[in-house]
Amino acid sequence: MEVSAGFGSIVSALRNPNYGIYTAGSAVSLIGTWTQRVAVGWMAWQLTQSGAWLGAVAFADLFPTVVIGPFAGAVADRWDRLRVIKTSQALAMLQSLLLLGLTLAGEMTIGWLLALTAFLGIVAAFNQPARLALIPSLVPPADLTAAVAINSIIFNAARFIGPAIAGLLIVGGGVAAAFGANTISFAAFLFALSQIRLQPNSEAPVPVRSGFFAEIRDGIRYAVRHPGIGPLLLLMIAVSVGARPFVELLPGFAAAVFATGAPGLALLTSTVGAGAILGGIWLAQRGRSSGLTGVVLGHMLVLALALLVFVASADLRVAVPALAIAGWCMVAAGVGTQILLQLAVDQAMRGRVLSLYGLIFRGGPAVGALAMGAVSESTGLRWPLAAGSGLVILAVVWAAQQRKRLAAELE
Repeated sequence: MEVSAGFGSIVSALRNPNYGIYTAGSAVSLIGTWTQRVAVGWMAWQLTQSGAWLGAVAFADLFPTVVIGPFAGAVADRWDRLRVIKTSQALAMLQSLLLLGLTLAGEMTIGWLLALTAFLGIVAAFNQPARLALIPSLVPPADLTAAVAINSIIFNAARFIGPAIAGLLIVGGGVAAAFGANTISFAAFLFALSQIRLQPNSEAPVPVRSGFFAEIRDGIRYAVRHPGIGPLLLLMIAVSVGARPFVELLPGFAAAVFATGAPGLALLTSTVGAGAILGGIWLAQRGRSSGLTGVVLGHMLVLALALLVFVASADLRVAVPALAIAGWCMVAAGVGTQILLQLAVDQAMRGRVLSLYGLIFRGGPAVGALAMGAVSESTGLRWPLAAGSGLVILAVVWAAQQRKRLAAELE
């Protein structure tokens, strides 16, 4: 499928009323989510001063997708996806309210923080496949590539804006202010979702012909056996475990490596977001799927190299540009992967295959952050991330040897 290149493809996607409403509400919610994510990381560090606990909190946030993701994919192929998203957002708002209440009451402990983070991880695991699979229902096929990329731009604009807001709120009102802001953002997204009006049967679930577990098995089998989707997901595992955890470990780098505190953490996290925004805009305005396999592989390689530069220096003048490049490449590779999956997957398997994408996207960093955080107790944070980057380089070299075949299957 080809679409027109340039910024016209971005405008065309946003002109779809349902997608425009969804994007506006999602933007507000994601800013709140990133505000809270930074606050949770900072609170975990304040409570424990431990890289291992940082990794554990990240694991609790991300790993539930590994267990629940396949079930959530089958749910997304069976049930009303818009209703699944509304329910998950209401539960996420409840989690934010509990964080706010415990913090204001002075009862927050690392145990409570870990448990509530795990609860949100479970909610997000059910939300993600439905959210990804809903997009084709909000835009016509010609706008799908741009719509997926715009979602990433919004996500990473929030990655830039949210931490900046978090830094101001934490300094001015403590972490409770960040939790309160996130609660308000969820309410805004729920209102936006209530305004979406889908055409009848525009995202109707595929008729069920087998049991729930049989559907999960069929989805995994389809993905593994597909000559393009299987290798692409395997490559994504290497990147998600080996490179992507750098985001969750930034509180430790800010405090232990760069000695910059909360303002430095906001700078590092926002820098990743700024690079990611530019990468998403570039991919959205590119507006075509041809050559996308090579784009994905190239950006995965540069991501690993940028992280090697980041861990090699304690000078922010080197680290900040390296993180900006890493942010760009992380998004170009990740969104490019999702676009290729959306284009290659059979409609009947869309929710289940995208659940595997979500499983890897969230579960991989959870495993990587947990392992790197544990190893960092004896080696420091730099060496584990350097080793993970080396793993990514090896995976890209393997995939590059079959690039033409992958492109033929995916593009």
